[in-house]
Amino acid sequence: DMLTVMWKEKKSLLQIRGSRMRFLMVLASPVLLATVMPLTWGPDWLEQVPPLAISALVAVILVMMMIPESIAGERERHTMSTLLASRLPDRAILFGKMIPAIGVAWVTAVLAVALSLVTTNIAHGQGEFLFFTPPIAFGSLALSLLMAILTAGLGVFVSLRAATSQEASQILMALILVPAMILQVIPLLFRDQMGRIIESIDGPQILAIIIAVLVVIDIAITLAAVLRFQRSRLSLD
Repeated sequence: DMLTVMWKEKKSLLQIRGSRMRFLMVLASPVLLATVMPLTWGPDWLEQVPPLAISALVAVILVMMMIPESIAGERERHTMSTLLASRLPDRAILFGKMIPAIGVAWVTAVLAVALSLVTTNIAHGQGEFLFFTPPIAFGSLALSLLMAILTAGLGVFVSLRAATSQEASQILMALILVPAMILQVIPLLFRDQMGRIIESIDGPQILAIIIAVLVVIDIAITLAAVLRFQRSRLSLD
């Protein structure tokens, strides 16, 4: 049942006018970053935080583009009622819509990071194969997947309330950007305290904590999405 929804989802997204061009345009900036930044950072690129940020950024952007179109867009086109009238289970419909977006976003994020690795080796390898440190390699894979799941879960809630896919995209973007801006401000307000805390914890430990927190959040928001995405509740909204 879930594979049936996934097949329909893939077909629907490809048929939307301008979807392929919009997809390519969205990819342009991360791909540019994945090629230009390694050139300026040098071999240190493979040991620093930016690859983690790029992988998470690519995953979030792509899911924000796909989930609103998948749910709010289908409601906007008045085809959601037909899907809900079928015998497909609620969970098959929900995960059939979430998994393609998460999968495409995660694979694309991994490819972007791989592109940065190729760029680094071409520009700075000097005949020697360079690779990410284990925390950066694992962190890029984990953070991109976890951020994709988080964005997809938030996208489900937003899309079920929004009247159009554009409105859903705007709200979802605000939900993602506002916490990010707050996290940028907090270190400025508590610079000394934050500095002492960060100095007492090494990089891999901080990464492990972030991943653990995201796992808990992703589980919670996925379970909440399952409870929210029910025919009886959707038909009343």
